[in-house]
Amino acid sequence: MMQAVKSRLTRTARNEDGHASLEFAIMFPIFFVILLSAVELGMMTLRMAYLERGLDIAVREVRLSTGNAPDHAELITMICDEATMIPDCTDNLKLEMVEVDPRDWGGLTPGATCTNRAEDVQPVTTFVAGGANQLMILRACAKIEVLYPNIGFGNAIEKDDAGDAALVAVSAFVQEPQ
Repeated sequence: MMQAVKSRLTRTARNEDGHASLEFAIMFPIFFVILLSAVELGMMTLRMAYLERGLDIAVREVRLSTGNAPDHAELITMICDEATMIPDCTDNLKLEMVEVDPRDWGGLTPGATCTNRAEDVQPVTTFVAGGANQLMILRACAKIEVLYPNIGFGNAIEKDDAGDAALVAVSAFVQEPQ
């Protein structure tokens, strides 16, 4: 009786059927998280590149059009025309423009002012049209929805109450004299 149990256990231990299923069951979740993280990172990078490009093109337009300083709404439209990957860009984008003294650099306030879909009231941003030969810093913040908020890279991203992540782009220019 004991010999029969021992031989049966030995045969079962030597049997290799099902090993591929076991390896798949262990490795698939790991590779799936890596795949979803790569998709999330790719979309965030693409949207960030479009936001930075849109901001750079708008700032270039402001620099080259002397005497025709666009207002807040026109700048948002100029940026959103180029940043096509930002969903609902015109309602989602917040701009902050401040005048900075280049000889007494204090930098910008930490943390950009962004929208928050979880709140009804939208934050007020500083938007100062500077004088001639003044250094201006323009900061744009767009909130985007995280594709996979609880998996891999999407779980590690800092999110607001609505589950959105902030993309912040900064550009500088000098107001040309008229």
